[in-house]
Amino acid sequence: MLFLIEHQSTFINEWINMSVIENDDPHKAEIEKNAVTMYGLLIKALSDTYSEAELQEFAYKVGKQRLEAGINIGDFIFNVNTGRSILIKYCFQAQLPHHELESFVNNLNSLFDSFCYHAVKRYTQLKNRELHTKTKYINENHMDKLAILGQISSSFVHEFRNPLTAIIGFNKILRDEYPDLKYLDIIQHELNELNFRITQFLHTSKTEIVKKGKENVAIDLLFDNLKQLCYASTVDNKINLTIDKAKPLFLYTFKDELKQVLLNLIMNSIDALKQRSSSRELRISTTKNAKEVIFVISNNGPMIEEENTKTIFEPFYTTKELGTGIGLFVCKQIIEKIGGTIYCKSDENWTSFFIHHPISS
Repeated sequence: MLFLIEHQSTFINEWINMSVIENDDPHKAEIEKNAVTMYGLLIKALSDTYSEAELQEFAYKVGKQRLEAGINIGDFIFNVNTGRSILIKYCFQAQLPHHELESFVNNLNSLFDSFCYHAVKRYTQLKNRELHTKTKYINENHMDKLAILGQISSSFVHEFRNPLTAIIGFNKILRDEYPDLKYLDIIQHELNELNFRITQFLHTSKTEIVKKGKENVAIDLLFDNLKQLCYASTVDNKINLTIDKAKPLFLYTFKDELKQVLLNLIMNSIDALKQRSSSRELRISTTKNAKEVIFVISNNGPMIEEENTKTIFEPFYTTKELGTGIGLFVCKQIIEKIGGTIYCKSDENWTSFFIHHPISS
């Protein structure tokens, strides 16, 4: 112990010099003081005069400082173990008898292990509390935005839905009276698209699906309808649309909601494929097992980075220049409300959206 007291300043200087310390660390001036305190606790431990409560209080203080400094917790562990290694080196230089050396190393490891445990525990507690606060703020902020959007959508739907319904009605009359008149089908398609976009806004303010809309849906007929709706877009953009509907499949579900999700994913795929100069492929397929039907919508457009495959389902996140950032969010809301899951996988060749739809008994 006398050897440690005599070499304290040498040890502290070496420990500080070998530690990872950022220049902008707000507690940089405290680091040397903390090293001195730790050194003092070791001397107390060797003389059986220190208490675990004292060590814990000190470790909690350091853990809080390290969080405020925004450091990597790995750097902190490295610095602690650096001090441990230096102390053991000094211990061997003192040429202590074997039994004293063993006692010193045991006390040293016990002290440093306990210090690390309490400091990291405190760091983790405070970090989790900080993350919880930030997550709560983000969620509340999203809810505020959605509430505002819900209010806007109510006004938006009222102002646009009535004249849109009138136009759709008159267009139907024209198609009945003049079935051979050019462009009426295209006008109908675009009106349906506009109606679909309005419905997207409306869905953001809904909290649940209307249960009375559930019915038996022939998936092959649903695909035929979707193909008609996106026909003009696929032809105009020279996209090869392939739909796998070899086996007849019925699904007891909310037809309009499922149709909205599938159509949104198809239109998103078409938008993505516009960035490709040639060989534009869009594929839709279904598989079925005992518990669920799996829809897969794939395109060979640009790859979505892995870190963005989950973010794209967040509200108001968009990669489109004129995007609203609510399309995929609404899709996720609808699928989760019917008890299913939706996710995205992407590589250099294909970007695929998977929908797992549960099969009702």
